[in-house]
Amino acid sequence: MLNSYIFESIFTTTSITGQNFLYATIASILCGLFIACLYRIRNKPSKSLLVTVVVLPAAVQMVIMLVNGNLGAGVAVAGAFSLVRFRSAPGKGQEIAVIFEAMAVGLATGMGYIGIAAIFTAVISALILVLNLTGFGGRSEGERVLKIMVPENLDFEGRFDGIFEKYLTGYHIDEVKTANMGSLYKISYLVQFKPGASVKALMDELRTGNGNLEISVSRPVTQQDEL
Repeated sequence: MLNSYIFESIFTTTSITGQNFLYATIASILCGLFIACLYRIRNKPSKSLLVTVVVLPAAVQMVIMLVNGNLGAGVAVAGAFSLVRFRSAPGKGQEIAVIFEAMAVGLATGMGYIGIAAIFTAVISALILVLNLTGFGGRSEGERVLKIMVPENLDFEGRFDGIFEKYLTGYHIDEVKTANMGSLYKISYLVQFKPGASVKALMDELRTGNGNLEISVSRPVTQQDEL
């Protein structure tokens, strides 16, 4: 009995009644609001994105309900949407995923599957939230960029390995370039600090090996996660 309410469409005929239209529209708006509210946690979306996520399920639902299996209307709608050109900055991969989620919800409610739309909204939104809270796919908190300046006559390859093994769990050279008209080398390492390791102690020991030239430790630059 429960499956009949969740996994069956509220549209029993090809005609659309005012009551069914109202139910589907309310469900679309509520699902869009739920997606937008959960996406705001641990993210900083723009107002435009949030409004789009709220409105998009209802808009897609309306299109699906009007087409209603009519091939000619479907082709006309596809032609109308092909005229739209989106001129905006490239979005993040996660933002695009949320927009596709909102479109999928609109497809479900437009076909009358309100129960499926609600379950899909809850599961996918919760999954995105959990992945954000757990930092899935992100950089480790102990990961840093270490930059060391050395004289051009210093053989830096392997010179600092003993010091690194004392304070770091992992390290590798990310970039080497010349500086000061070629009289210096600037070496960038991507390093992983041991728990409780002192950054100051590491830098003090490195200064004795590079002639007291410039040393810096910073967080890695987060790149724009575009698709």
